This record gives sequence, C-alpha cells and structure tokens, in this order.
Amino acid sequence: MAINRSNISKQLLPGLNAIFGIEYNSIEDEHVSLYEVENSDRAFEEEVLMTSFGEAPVKAEGAAVEYDTAQESWTSRYTHETVALAFAVTEEAMEDNLYDTFAKIRARALARAMASTKQVKAANTFNNGFSSSYNGGDGVPLFSDSHPTVGGSSQDNKLTGADLSEAALETAVIAIQKIKDDRDILIGAMPRSVHVPPDLQFTAEKILYSDLSTRTATQGSDGITNRNDINPVKSMGVMPDGCYVNHRFTDTNAWFVKTDVPNGTKMFVRAPLATKMEPDFDTGNLRFKSRERYSFGWSDWRGWVGNEGSS
Repeated sequence: MAINRSNISKQLLPGLNAIFGIEYNSIEDEHVSLYEVENSDRAFEEEVLMTSFGEAPVKAEGAAVEYDTAQESWTSRYTHETVALAFAVTEEAMEDNLYDTFAKIRARALARAMASTKQVKAANTFNNGFSSSYNGGDGVPLFSDSHPTVGGSSQDNKLTGADLSEAALETAVIAIQKIKDDRDILIGAMPRSVHVPPDLQFTAEKILYSDLSTRTATQGSDGITNRNDINPVKSMGVMPDGCYVNHRFTDTNAWFVKTDVPNGTKMFVRAPLATKMEPDFDTGNLRFKSRERYSFGWSDWRGWVGNEGSS
C-alpha cells in the first residue's frame, strides 16, 4: 500500500495525542487551588451578587411582620478566550521519514506552551489584583480598601503592606473574621490557605508548621529573653488547607489568603482542551492543532485577602 499523508496522519495522531497528554499533565495545575472551576455553554458568563437581608427586628405582639428585600449589587462578567496553537510537519520531512521524530518533539513543546499559558492567565488575576487597571464588577480591583456596599459604605480586603510573617498572618486572620456582607452583618468568614510566590515558600513553611513562635525573641525588663512562646498559627490550626506555592506569581513580596467564602475567584471552561491533525493541500504539510476556551475572574472579593508586602 502506498504511504500518503492521510495514512501518516492516522498512524501518527494517536501517538502524538498520548505524548501531548503526558507532557500537558506534567505541568502542575496550580490554578486549581486558586479557583472554583465550572463549565459554561455560552460566549460569556455573568454572575450577579445578591445582597442578604438585614438583621431581623423584634416583632411586637399583634403587630405585622416586617418584610425585607434582597437587592442586586454588582455583576461580574467572564468573557471566554480561545487559546490555540499549532505546528506543522513539512512534506519534505515526511519524504525523508523524519515526521515521527519532529512531530513528537513539537507535540511536547506545544503541550508545554498550552499548559503554561493557562497557568499564567490564572496567576494574572492575582498579579494584577492591586491594579486599578484591572477592576472587577464593583469598579475596583480584586484587592482594594474601597469595595462599595449597597448601604453606601465601603469594605476592604487589601491588608496594610507588610512582609509575610507570623504577626502579619495573624492580622490577616483577624481581618478575615471581621468581613461583613453588603448589609454590614458579619458572615463568619474563616481563612483556609495561604498562597505565595516561590520566594516566600520557606517563610510560609516556618510560620505554618513551627511549634514555637517565629517572632524575633525580645528581652523583657527582667533581662530574660522569651523564647518559649507557642506558634498560635499552628496550634490553632488557622490555615487548615496549608500553603500553596504558585510559580507564576510575579511579585516576590505579595502574598494572599483564601477564605471559605464561596463564589470568590472562578474559572469557567467553555471548551475543554482538544487536539486535531489534518493535511494541508497547498503546502503538503501535516498540521497539528491544540485549542481550548476558558475564562478567569472573580465574583465576590470576600473570597480573598491580599498583601503587597512592604517593599
């Protein structure tokens, strides 16, 4: 039987898909710890934040019950992006029986490019999280000290600049526990995990898992240096999901704490990763393409607090 491009394509595609899949999956899905992942069947998704009710009043005997109405606050839009890349194996490479080697090398490179792109896009929500050029549905950045409420006041999830330390993390925990809804009612938010760039991974490890306090030892008026304080971050278990290192965070000083408030940061998948190979009549090349559609963003800022660090 004659060897032609169609036969080569059919024989080569399963192997390339396998190589592509192995290489793609070798890149850690760091975005999974940052986002709630949902599927989408539209060109974009919109999520409207609904306010809660105010505090319930005392009802006097025989009096009518009072009614309250939930209100729409702001709308967050997720516009899906199509991410695609391809490579070609030339007709000459096929004639010289080099298509198998060339295609496998390029399939690995394509898989790395697609996987890395997704992780960079996921991290950019946080890399740009303090910038007024990247505002959310409420008109301010993800991390801001002026998130508006329906009552006309404002709230914040941008911590005062401080490098990651035991004291700074304790401040973050307290700030999370004081988060309120749009009606200024405490919602009982709690921290879940801390997220850092590679530069802070060892600092975070010491803070979360040291038995004794990592604070600098101080000498009291009696001349005794206190070195026996416990580490409350560990003893109280305030970060039940631990620490995650994200290798695409670009600010070496910024760090973030995820809360248990739902609908914070989200990823919508419109079309999952797919590959395709086909011959090109004009050039005689074989073309291998990879494509997916997704979007990253946030709906409720209460899902996170962030700190840019002191420098």
